[in-house]
Amino acid sequence: MKLLIALLTSTLLLLAPEAYSRDSKLMFSIEDAMQSADFQERLDPNIRLYFGHQKHANTLRSFGNFTTNKKTNAFGKSDGEACRWVFLSALLALQERAKAEGGNAVINIVSYYKKQKYSSNSEFECHAGAIMAGVALNGDVVKLAR
Repeated sequence: MKLLIALLTSTLLLLAPEAYSRDSKLMFSIEDAMQSADFQERLDPNIRLYFGHQKHANTLRSFGNFTTNKKTNAFGKSDGEACRWVFLSALLALQERAKAEGGNAVINIVSYYKKQKYSSNSEFECHAGAIMAGVALNGDVVKLAR
């Protein structure tokens, strides 16, 4: 009996990393995410967000470049649902940083997974696994002319 338990335990330990090691690179529409009710309700409209090379007003002051790396529980959620949720979390963190620094916008926002930049005006990168999803963003906190 002890041998059977030891064999089952060993098998599970050997197979478990394979089952949970999925790290799928996924791309999602920024516009679609920003149109959802959660984003509309939770994001601060006074802290503007500009992705990739989107045009914005003149920069009056720069407060620095900041990175956020957020993860969320993806268990029981679709990849899309988990990725949109963690994208919102990352954007909220950038907005909080802008408020703390005295800025009114975050510009040049890029995906920054494992320190690899992906710049897009229309898409964000998310990595999803069996139990976790993650979004890393990098952007410049600034004060823009109104």
